Amino acid sequence: MTRTWQITDVTEAARARIAAARLATAYGVPPLERTRLVASLSAQLRLCLTKGGAWRLTLETGAASRATPDATGSVLHAVVAPDRDTAAAGQPPWRVTVPCPEGVPVAEAEAAVDDPALLAEALLGADEDTALVLERLSEQEHLVDFHREELQQTNQGVVALHAELDAAGRAQREAFAAERKARTEAENARRRLTFLANASAVLTASLDHHEIVRRLPELLVPEYAASVDVWLFEQEGERPGPAHPAAAVVAARTGRPQYAAAAPGGLPGVEDQPPSALEPERPLLCIPLPTRQAPLGVVTLSPPGERWDPDDAVMLIELTRRASIAIDHAQRYQHNRDIAETLQRALLTELPAPPGLALAARYLPATHGLNIGGDWYDAFRQPDGGTIAVVGDVTGHGLRAAVMMSQLRTALRAYAVDGGSPGRLLTRLHTFLHHLQPDLFATAVIARFHPDDPTMTWAAAGHPPPVLRTPDGRVQTLDAKPGAMLGIPLRQEITDHTVPLPPGSTLALYTDGLVERRALGIDPGIARLAEALGGFGSAQLEADLEGSADGILRPLLSDSQRDDDVCLLLCHLRGSG
Repeated sequence: MTRTWQITDVTEAARARIAAARLATAYGVPPLERTRLVASLSAQLRLCLTKGGAWRLTLETGAASRATPDATGSVLHAVVAPDRDTAAAGQPPWRVTVPCPEGVPVAEAEAAVDDPALLAEALLGADEDTALVLERLSEQEHLVDFHREELQQTNQGVVALHAELDAAGRAQREAFAAERKARTEAENARRRLTFLANASAVLTASLDHHEIVRRLPELLVPEYAASVDVWLFEQEGERPGPAHPAAAVVAARTGRPQYAAAAPGGLPGVEDQPPSALEPERPLLCIPLPTRQAPLGVVTLSPPGERWDPDDAVMLIELTRRASIAIDHAQRYQHNRDIAETLQRALLTELPAPPGLALAARYLPATHGLNIGGDWYDAFRQPDGGTIAVVGDVTGHGLRAAVMMSQLRTALRAYAVDGGSPGRLLTRLHTFLHHLQPDLFATAVIARFHPDDPTMTWAAAGHPPPVLRTPDGRVQTLDAKPGAMLGIPLRQEITDHTVPLPPGSTLALYTDGLVERRALGIDPGIARLAEALGGFGSAQLEADLEGSADGILRPLLSDSQRDDDVCLLLCHLRGSG
């Protein structure tokens, strides 16, 4: 169906508009599309009237084409074009297409629009369409407002979520930073504790305080200090020593650590002092070496950088305290060792030089501990011209063992004045020790030589057996059954033993420290002593008995540290030639 209207004035334009509206309604064009069509057509008709001339409106219905994919069924085409005689002729026509879901009889759709009732109906219909559009527009506005509010709330939620995520991220970063800091602090604490333990082990391993003072700077430089100066008070004595910082003097007087610098150090347990006049540009940490009575000295340190970490300062103070204990122990040990060595040397008498008999003795203290013990040797002449040689060992170490050894030696000399064989002398020493010190025991071996007797008499009480080398080079261990230890709570008579002693023979008396080792026992050591003694010839022993004693000790003591004192007494019967 096609309809055409000629438009030259406003009345014809209105009628054409109303007809187009009624026709769109008849064909079921939706109100929104119908209103859009009528509004667009009205605007185009006004434009045409403004330009003037004759115009033609054509409405045509037809099947929907592929060009209008939203249309289903038929469509309504509206075309406004100028007539041929119009000045605007030649301009492109105006076109618009709307869908027509429904169809109506052509007669109804083409009803005349001159009837006032129809015009009124068309006018009211247009108002209804406008009202419907406005209603739809209002709904859309409400919907837009709703979505706008929803979007705003969503945006606020997103902003709040971002704020929460930012706060959570910040908290997580802070937690990570705190964890890294805690891990770093723990690692530094572990490093300090490890260093403190290792350094303490190094300092306490030595019993020489000079060595401890020397090792302290080696341990601290350069990681914890740029320089270390150890000031020991007793080292200077009456001699004028080097100048020391005022802070070191204050530390020595007060016994408290001092920090000398232009600015306070803020170190825990440390008092601040003005910078040192000796080194005003460098901070100094002066730590006293404390003891129970008074400080031993002061350790002065300069920092490896600009200043110390407070935890490092605490560690340095603790290390200095441990170094002070080590130095104090070493000095006490040195003092006691000097006393022990003096006492030990005083107790070891010079050997006699009887006719026809050469004597050589060696005494070596243990390689650790105080150098004082119960091992002893002695040799002296009896009134009848015989010579007594003895080696003994009092159980234990220290001053008590040394005093008991001295008493036994004195008692033996007193008993030997009255004469008596080695067995008889040991029996009397056993009784003496049992009554004098019931809880102290000793071992001893005594040999008696006489220039008019070609034999040697000997006796032993719990002591390692003598080793005899004869002039023909044979070596034998005199392992006849000895008596029990001296001082044990039982009555005993110690037996004498006699062995031929041709000129050129050599007898070795010794203590168990020479031959006994914990891992091997005593028998392998005695065999090694016999082998060492057999390695010397009679001429060598006769010519240099002192050198032979050193030669015998050398292979026996080269294996390891000794756990006990060592005593060796060589008795060589000179040859007749």
